Amino acid sequence: MKVLLTNKSWHDSLFKNLEDKYGPDQWKRISDIKLFNKEYLKSISAKKIFIPHWSHVIPEEIFSEFQCILFHMTDLPYGRGGSPLQNLIIKGHKKTKISAISVERGIDEGPIYCKSELSLKGTAREIFERSAENIFKMICDIDFQKIEPKKQIGKVIYFNRRNENQSDLGLIEKLDKMYDHIRMLDCEGYPNAFIENENFLFKFTNAKLINEKELKADVRIIKKQ
Repeated sequence: MKVLLTNKSWHDSLFKNLEDKYGPDQWKRISDIKLFNKEYLKSISAKKIFIPHWSHVIPEEIFSEFQCILFHMTDLPYGRGGSPLQNLIIKGHKKTKISAISVERGIDEGPIYCKSELSLKGTAREIFERSAENIFKMICDIDFQKIEPKKQIGKVIYFNRRNENQSDLGLIEKLDKMYDHIRMLDCEGYPNAFIENENFLFKFTNAKLINEKELKADVRIIKKQ
């Protein structure tokens, strides 16, 4: 049994495509962390665990016994660590590579199966949806071509995981940077870009650059308690 480990809605189509290609009896999706344990994986005879997006630690007792393949949105070893999409956009990248790696003890240090180019245009949601198409092809290549992972080569650069306070638009001075800030957080599960005053919190989505001096965006206004 092959397992897709993800609780993200943009991977619904990925799982359906895998079921259609392999047959529904060949795949199981785990989206509840309570089921991601050694006992359950053994009960379904799991062999390979593909991880397109998971915000929790992969326990050593699992990756040491099952073949765990993680998809990381940077050209590793560049960009090991957290919040890869947001860090890439902040640093001005227009495209990246998805790296499929074997899960090991160190953070994103495992050997690489393959990579796939990915555009960073659009909102975070649009980028994640586009990445799912790449990941489907990568999973098929890894599985059918029996690709063996190779050690990472190059200079190691680490990314720090971002926190919710860093979504504040208040300190941004350039319009294009504000546009990037809004779009890179425009997806469910992420803290939307915001500004606030004493009474209200303003959250922004659906940003569109009009010209060098203007952008449009949807705003949700929340009264503070």
